Amino acid sequence: MVRAPVSEDFRGQLGRAGGKAAARKRKLPSRFPAVSLVMGPEAEMVPGEAPPPGPGSPLEGETAATRKQRAWARRKAFSLFVKGKEVPAAGRCAGGGGGPRWRCCRQAFEELAGIHRHVALQHGGDIGQQAGLAAEVSPSSGPAPAGNGDGLNGHSCSSPEISCTLPDTSHLSYEDLTSKVGEVLLYYCYCEVKDPEKLCAWQKALCQHLHLTGKVRVASEGINGTVGGSKVATSLYIEVMLSQPLFKDILGKEDFKSSAGGAHCFPDLRVGVFKEIVPMGIDPKIVSYKENGIHLSPQEFHREVEQYLSQASQGQSDTILLDCRNFYESKIGHFQGCLAPDIRKFSYFPSYVDENLELFKDKRVLMYCTGGIRCERGSAYLRSKAVCREVYQLKGGIHKYLEEFPDGFYRGKLFVFDDRYAICSNEDIISACRYCGTLWDQYKLCSSQHCRQLVLTCPSCRNKGLTACCPVCQEKELKVTSRASGQTVKEECECTRRRPRVPIEHVSQRTLDAGKD
Repeated sequence: MVRAPVSEDFRGQLGRAGGKAAARKRKLPSRFPAVSLVMGPEAEMVPGEAPPPGPGSPLEGETAATRKQRAWARRKAFSLFVKGKEVPAAGRCAGGGGGPRWRCCRQAFEELAGIHRHVALQHGGDIGQQAGLAAEVSPSSGPAPAGNGDGLNGHSCSSPEISCTLPDTSHLSYEDLTSKVGEVLLYYCYCEVKDPEKLCAWQKALCQHLHLTGKVRVASEGINGTVGGSKVATSLYIEVMLSQPLFKDILGKEDFKSSAGGAHCFPDLRVGVFKEIVPMGIDPKIVSYKENGIHLSPQEFHREVEQYLSQASQGQSDTILLDCRNFYESKIGHFQGCLAPDIRKFSYFPSYVDENLELFKDKRVLMYCTGGIRCERGSAYLRSKAVCREVYQLKGGIHKYLEEFPDGFYRGKLFVFDDRYAICSNEDIISACRYCGTLWDQYKLCSSQHCRQLVLTCPSCRNKGLTACCPVCQEKELKVTSRASGQTVKEECECTRRRPRVPIEHVSQRTLDAGKD
């Protein structure tokens, strides 16, 4: 087991007295106790117990210089991980800086020793992965000099395809990187990734380095992310992403969609390797993003929708305006005259197409989604059926359309997958309270622990205790709160049981309804 004491430089960032600025780095008079950092196969060992040396030891045959480099990498990875879990001063209790100083795995920690122990015992794999990333810097560079805020600054790994560079933040204060006045970025990039694990490790290190939260999916077909942080942090993130050789000539600044928000919009940071960067449930080797539809700019899409609505009102349209999102997304906002499938997950979309092929026969299809990524694979799947005359998709999705046409043909809110649930571009409210029918479009989670679906319930109904998505869940919630709490499991409720997994559309009814909204 490797002993990984926290560096003096990083301890200085954490050491605070009273309500003094968090960015002021100071030396502490005494060293913090060393923390045993458990990594790899030794993760199940008792803390403090050293692994026996042997032929399988990862340190066997290493030179003193290499061991020193590894030790430095582990210390730096551990420091960056803990730093990324720190709660901003503004987020604690007022007066005296009370309250938890760190949050991780939905737990709060007030003592440094507590967060150190948690990270060492629960995140050994993450630390080991990031330590391996840090160790890939050129051996000649050696450990970072004392006082350098991040040991990876200015260095990149040997791979010509994935740069492991982290930006220099030594000129920025802690408040610059953790300010709640920030934004949420949404982006994706389809490209060939030969080493998804390395890209994943770099993304984790980068996001933690910049105090970003959110979700990033990495696969052999590319990357898909939504991250939140201060404007300084998100700007740096975009700059580093655009300088990544892997994304050169593919990802542009215009591919990042932004909205008001920050790190507080997500509970934590989740970065992982998956088979698909958007879960459609179809092997990318079978249906590739390379077979997607024709991209239309927001201006071109606007003109197409305008023409479609004009023709549809006269019953002459040969076009389908298709919403590729889930029902709860289109429920609070959509394009006028669209076909919005009543599906719960994007992975149901292929089955929806299969069950409704007659609907798409010889049609021109205009597809759209939140940021464009679901249309990439969705249009490819629709085209693979060879029934449509033409398939188009909105480049940049609704996000980019609303930037140019806030009062265009999209009405209502735009659903987003974070704690905000929705962002607004116009004053229209197109949905209603589930209980009283009052116009309402602000989602809350169903109060039943067995369900946790999204529900539209207005303040008046919530004050009456109507906080569940259906009567079944409401009854369960009353039973749960009346007895001792225990572990609950996700169950089906009235909402999910009565909704067909794959709805079948009726062509004649669809034709009559075209253009209405």
